Amino acid sequence: MAERFEVPAGWVLQAYQYAIDPTDAQTTLLRSHAGAARFAYNTMLRAVKANLSQREAERSYGLSDTDLTPLLSWSFQSLRNDFNRRKHVVAVRDDRTPWWGENSKEAYANACKNLSAALTNWSQSRKGTRKGPRVGFPSFKSKRSTRVFAFTTGTIRIEPDRRHVTLPRLGTLRVHESTRKLARRLEQGRARVLKATVRFERGRWLVSFTCLVERAAKPPAHVKRLAGVVGVDLGVKDLIVVATPDGREVLRLAAPKEFTRASRTLRALQRKAARQSGPWDAATKTHREPSKAWIRTQQSIANHHVRVANLRRDRLHKMTTLLAQSFDVIGTETLAVKNMMAKGGSRKRGLNRSLADAGLGEFCRQLDYKATWYGSQRVQADRWYPSSKTCSGCGSVKAKLNLSERTYVCEHENCGLRIDRDLNAAINLARNARAEQSACFDSGGADHKTTASATLVAVKPESSNGSASPQGEAA
Repeated sequence: MAERFEVPAGWVLQAYQYAIDPTDAQTTLLRSHAGAARFAYNTMLRAVKANLSQREAERSYGLSDTDLTPLLSWSFQSLRNDFNRRKHVVAVRDDRTPWWGENSKEAYANACKNLSAALTNWSQSRKGTRKGPRVGFPSFKSKRSTRVFAFTTGTIRIEPDRRHVTLPRLGTLRVHESTRKLARRLEQGRARVLKATVRFERGRWLVSFTCLVERAAKPPAHVKRLAGVVGVDLGVKDLIVVATPDGREVLRLAAPKEFTRASRTLRALQRKAARQSGPWDAATKTHREPSKAWIRTQQSIANHHVRVANLRRDRLHKMTTLLAQSFDVIGTETLAVKNMMAKGGSRKRGLNRSLADAGLGEFCRQLDYKATWYGSQRVQADRWYPSSKTCSGCGSVKAKLNLSERTYVCEHENCGLRIDRDLNAAINLARNARAEQSACFDSGGADHKTTASATLVAVKPESSNGSASPQGEAA
């Protein structure tokens, strides 16, 4: 097994993502490479499934494990070598030119690498050795799947004019925005490109450069710390409420609700599309060629969804960067966003939509790696820590607190505190973070283990990623 890549001390993995403005010929090449990657993935997945089915059939006839057909290796190198043998067979069988030669070998190789990782995750999840939610067996990629491929070798270059990038077999492509931030780091020797990933997402072709970047774990010189220890309460009405342990409210940002604002226009466009001739004829229950007006309406709907996604992504990046640069210790909740949206049906459809619109899961992911970039520390409270039910005045805990109660009223006879619900939770999270930090320092700061009250999150540099523009990609 190949050794895992270790990030040197003082360096992080970071992705810079840029939109591409390809020509018509380059667009054809991009689509060809994406289709080639999908073909390689499906070809080897089909081979793996056939091998597993054959072994299962032989086992049903009473054959011992030693007499079964040898198991097809799932390692990246084995899958890649097997595909290189199979692609010649496909070309000869189809009696045509070897079309696979029109694309870079890296598109096929990285598809095999992705399949190897998916099969390994499934195997480890089935055995119970993989953390996180259960992973299913990989499925075939259709033409509607995300078009994506990657390069790890070959000519991957940021051009000196900072308006073009060069990729293997694709040549020089113009980018929509300046690449100066990445170019400066490369020129200074403070960055090295490891991988280039091209994908079609949100209506555009995008290229992401996964780089090894030298970063000092401290905030920029022009940014001043606003407070030492704070608590951040997340919500769907007020997106974040930031407070210090002494009860001072530092920051409060209302949820922009990008999708809610666009819903009225989207509903009108969808009603318009329903009146037009779409690809399905309900009267005859047959497929048909959609009208040009229907296609234009669908494109307008897609553009609105793209704009909502871009606004949300931009907002999350700016907000998490502000928090990571402005505070030393940030206390937050542990939110299982997927579980919060799992049940309720139509009864809580509006709440589920608001939770998805807020992007709380992406907020926590970005805050994790940006805290390591800017020398901050995120202290994550236990999932069952009652930050909203606990009185920040006397410390008593309410038995029940409805979501509709926006003002916290303490029921203790000697307290009677009345305070905004979100501010009360933020204060409790700040005090919890301060207590956990003190406990960590008292123990020498070396043992960051889960306690009964909170977990101190230590994010490894390998999982850190981000972007120069408000975009990002997992390394």
